[in-house]
Amino acid sequence: MLSLLSPLLIAQTASYPLTYRERNPQFITQPQEIRPLPGQLNDVLVFNSNSPEVVSREGVLLSTFPVNGKRNPRAHLNHAVEGRFDVFTHHISRPAQGNKTLYQGLLVHNPTSKTIMVNIKQGISYINSSDAPFINLPPIVEDPSGQVFSGPGSRLMGDILRGVNQKELSRLISIPPYQSRMLFALPIQPSGARSTFLRVHSDGPLYMANLALYEVPEQIKYQEGDKEKVKISYRQPNLNEWRRIITQGALIYPRDLAPTPLDTDYGDKTIYGRVAGISVGSEWEATLSDGADKPYLSIPGRGGAFSYPLSTVTTGTHGTRQIQSAPMLVRYPDTAYKAHGNYGVHYSLTLPLVNKTNQPQTVAVTLQTPFKKNEYADRLIFSRRPEGQVFFRGTVQVNYEDRQGKPQERFFHLVQRQGQKGEPLVRFNLKPGEQRKVEVDFLYPPDATPPQVLTVESMQLFYGNRPQ
Repeated sequence: MLSLLSPLLIAQTASYPLTYRERNPQFITQPQEIRPLPGQLNDVLVFNSNSPEVVSREGVLLSTFPVNGKRNPRAHLNHAVEGRFDVFTHHISRPAQGNKTLYQGLLVHNPTSKTIMVNIKQGISYINSSDAPFINLPPIVEDPSGQVFSGPGSRLMGDILRGVNQKELSRLISIPPYQSRMLFALPIQPSGARSTFLRVHSDGPLYMANLALYEVPEQIKYQEGDKEKVKISYRQPNLNEWRRIITQGALIYPRDLAPTPLDTDYGDKTIYGRVAGISVGSEWEATLSDGADKPYLSIPGRGGAFSYPLSTVTTGTHGTRQIQSAPMLVRYPDTAYKAHGNYGVHYSLTLPLVNKTNQPQTVAVTLQTPFKKNEYADRLIFSRRPEGQVFFRGTVQVNYEDRQGKPQERFFHLVQRQGQKGEPLVRFNLKPGEQRKVEVDFLYPPDATPPQVLTVESMQLFYGNRPQ
């Protein structure tokens, strides 16, 4: 197999200089074609709040409210959203003082003279400590019922993909003229992480703010015998307290590291920054084919492969020069210039595979996490024993028809470390001239590190007895 060639043989057959990893026998160099991903992001706006990731005090996380009448104008981005949009938030609570419960609240305001209806079509929120703790999982687990996950981002994106809804979030809200309402107010225990995703439609413009307030202590008087006593009880903030922080509150500090300017390339030392603003693009839908006038994707010859990078960033395009990061419509100056990583973006990819060779082939479709590279679109580099940080942790859906023409829908939970080749999501035989359509869907999970690649490979050996 190409992936098992010795470094000496690679040096003799490749037309590019060898890097340290390619000279080192601990790594696998796979010469192959790498193609830009067809299609592009749609124009759906995303209220995208991930900076600062760690919240240690009260204040404003992200506000698109106007600056007029605000004590801290720099905390507000002055941009309304309307129609179809998404909401993604991910934050960790680490109180600077005490051991208090933090409430994350999403306040929306109707600036018009008519009532606005807000329809939360799909909404889910998870916290790591109780809903989705981080656990060790195998690299690939088939998960037909949605019971396999590790961490809130992993569970969140898997459930959004499956169409799961939480009733307490999915609802229709009426906002009277010039009034404000809470879409949610959710607790985060100290050292807890909460991830939230909403798909929303409004029939008018809205200003939105993601805010942080601690539980509110109240004195409650009670009678014990002939003595009146007082105890302290805690409640979540009310609407007026949320409104007050919009007019009086400031951006939460400390801030995350500021991003490296876009026109500067520091390679692996580039700081992308975390996202706080409105990004443009919630879905990347594409049909992968041989060309615009060729509605099919020819599989490679036996032992060959080609790949499409996913969620590419400035310093990791694998030679395609295609940056898939969603642009920011508005942002704070010390936060990411683009929504690097595309957290929550739905990749919906169709592969109309066809075998144009003159022999039967076993073809595999695999999601992989090679070492990030920015140059050379003719190779991928993997580790023989991936042992480092987890770079991808989430659910992938695969749809296809089996040999009997029956539709198959399968879900896999993947855990991949840096440099991991991955196991095939689907593998089947194709006779000469035979076609088979494969659909791959996933929402890019929080806590993942881009980019990944989607690889089509014709196996070196023909597996003639495979049932698929």
